[in-house]
Amino acid sequence: MIRHTFSLLSGIGERLERHIWKMGILSWDDFCNCTEIDGISRERKWNYNRQLMQCSAELGIGNAEYFAKIMKRREHWRLFDVFRDEVVCLDIETNGFQPKNGGYVTVVGLYDRYGWRCLIKGDNLTAENLNRELSGYKCLITFHGTTFDVPFLFRALPGVRFDMPHFDLCFAARTLKIQGGLKKIEAMFDINRKDRVKEMNGYDAVKLWKHAKNGNSEARELLLAYNKEDTINLFCLAEILYQRLKSSTGIEEYCQEAATKQDFNRYRSMQGTNSDIL
Repeated sequence: MIRHTFSLLSGIGERLERHIWKMGILSWDDFCNCTEIDGISRERKWNYNRQLMQCSAELGIGNAEYFAKIMKRREHWRLFDVFRDEVVCLDIETNGFQPKNGGYVTVVGLYDRYGWRCLIKGDNLTAENLNRELSGYKCLITFHGTTFDVPFLFRALPGVRFDMPHFDLCFAARTLKIQGGLKKIEAMFDINRKDRVKEMNGYDAVKLWKHAKNGNSEARELLLAYNKEDTINLFCLAEILYQRLKSSTGIEEYCQEAATKQDFNRYRSMQGTNSDIL
């Protein structure tokens, strides 16, 4: 999707982007190869060409941080398919309070399609360790992490860094007019949880931490199982919402129209060649 994206250019919004697609200009290469584009002055076109060539170069070396800086956060989802194998899903648990009132992070769960692991307060949860864990990834996936998980981590663990694009599934769902919390949305798409944690919520996680802190190993194990389900399910939901967001832009229809037109022109060309032979 990112290579179809022109809204990362200053002055181009989604409406003008669709107008460009409608003209059959569907990729960065298409754009740069056009002599002129209706509605864009030659000077702006030249500047845009330069910016798109820079984008192509940065994408070629996998510089995700570059796109995190130049793109609107609500459009970071467009990078998901490019960095699918280098995304990390993150979910935190807390003790139930805000940092200014004695709140802290109890568990940070991380999932990267290949496995789940966690950092736990009192064991290995530090800003340094979290930064080390995040350093190998190109895209962050959360549910409501823009307004909760990430700001909470910034306050509770000074020095933690999030420089990569951030695909927040909560706001992606709202864009698609899908309402509800993570568990409600999971149910809509038949994303299941293990029975032992199916009915649990954030308040249960707070209570389990209190018991775990007092030495209850079963409570600790259940808390981690709850976080694991939260974190792993983010990737399944990301794939679904990404495809729905992509479809909502109309780009697939524009690409199909262009392919059909190209096939027709190729057919006409072959017919002309055959006529010459006859």
